[in-house]
Amino acid sequence: MPKKAPELTAVQVRRLTKPGFYAVGGVAGLHLSVGKKKSKDEHSDVPRSWILRYAVGEVLYSKQGKPYIKRRDLGLGPFPDVGLQEAREKARKVKEQLSEGIDPLAEQKAARAALRAAQAKVMTFAEAAHLCHQKKAPEFKSNKHAADWINSLNTHAMPVIGRLSVGEIEMADVLRVLEPIWQEKTETATRIRQRIEAVMAWAIVSGYRTGDNPARWEGNLKEVLPTPSRFRKVEHFPALPWQLVPSFMADLRKREGSGARALEFLIYTAARSGPIRSARWSQIDMDAKTWSISAEDMKSSRSLVVPLSDVAVALLKALPHREGLLFPAPRGGQMSDATIAKVIKRMHATEVKAGRVGWVDPETAETDDNGKPMMETASVAVPHGMRSSFKDWARSSTRYADEVSELQLAHVNSDATRSAYARDQLLPKRAKLMQEWAQYLAKPVESAGVVPIGKRDAG
Repeated sequence: MPKKAPELTAVQVRRLTKPGFYAVGGVAGLHLSVGKKKSKDEHSDVPRSWILRYAVGEVLYSKQGKPYIKRRDLGLGPFPDVGLQEAREKARKVKEQLSEGIDPLAEQKAARAALRAAQAKVMTFAEAAHLCHQKKAPEFKSNKHAADWINSLNTHAMPVIGRLSVGEIEMADVLRVLEPIWQEKTETATRIRQRIEAVMAWAIVSGYRTGDNPARWEGNLKEVLPTPSRFRKVEHFPALPWQLVPSFMADLRKREGSGARALEFLIYTAARSGPIRSARWSQIDMDAKTWSISAEDMKSSRSLVVPLSDVAVALLKALPHREGLLFPAPRGGQMSDATIAKVIKRMHATEVKAGRVGWVDPETAETDDNGKPMMETASVAVPHGMRSSFKDWARSSTRYADEVSELQLAHVNSDATRSAYARDQLLPKRAKLMQEWAQYLAKPVESAGVVPIGKRDAG
């Protein structure tokens, strides 16, 4: 039977200053651990703490065959912060737990492990958004699309919920992001909601959140936010009336620079700015008079063969190089969208300086008190608007079926265009259409293609 330690008094315990491990009695296994001074200063305290040593677990055997049970040392606090009487009370409670089959040291370790696991599962919305963005990388149609996705969240969501744990975000938090922009920037707000929903869905399946998705629309945000389609305005890109495009082209051909040539090629092909700026010589077949755009460069994520008119081919042949990008930036690399847009802005500024209306979309002009349009308030046409000009011309001046021009614009959003796309992309008919478009753009125009301010209504 183990020898019982004598019960020390509080005074005796205070006198234990020599490094060692002292049984203090009162409760079996209760010890005062005395360490070495950390400083040579004679007035510095000796580090002392309470330790309860106990045995628990199954019987083990040494190499010599002797049975033993593993001992555990459980800290009960520092001395003198925890006095002798309090240490004995703590030790008795531990003994009671042991008698009930509870190992407090194992409980502490389990609690710490659970805490570490819980902390590892805590993730802020900002962290989740960037990880979700990385996982979704293959889905993005371009680097610009990928950048827009995360930048929109950085701008609108991060200042509000970026530091919140994804496990704590509620619908009210999502509303704080959306409500300030829901009606004024509806398109942006709608995308932000979809992206927050995607981040939260990723957090749920990744184990960082349980429960519903607070950004879900159906049966959730739909009940507290007005439906976007009921107040969202369809925003059209400012476009020139199709009747003025030949005059514009006559002016454009006088302009020098790769930006002007890129814009000219954009108008001849009715293509979007993105594919124009990323177009490479390897995509051009001069003999077949075609331009093959890869799916990754298309907004629709579908590849498209674009027929080239004779004048479009001539434009390419006149370019100073035959490798890499068709229209590289002056310092190399891909041309920016702004470079092409600036061409129209400069052309417009020249017209306005000469006292004329300029290259504007008359439908965007404000009206005076008499209901007459004030052309000086009209928006300057943009490159993307040239696609609308082409579409209006095709509908007004040709007899081609609508799906022919729709397919040229890569609008694969109807049964007719989907069927045509699946067959042969209507390439022969589109080739004829684009040849007629080029001929229309080349027709003779009067020198005053853009009438002076105040004179347009006279004609």
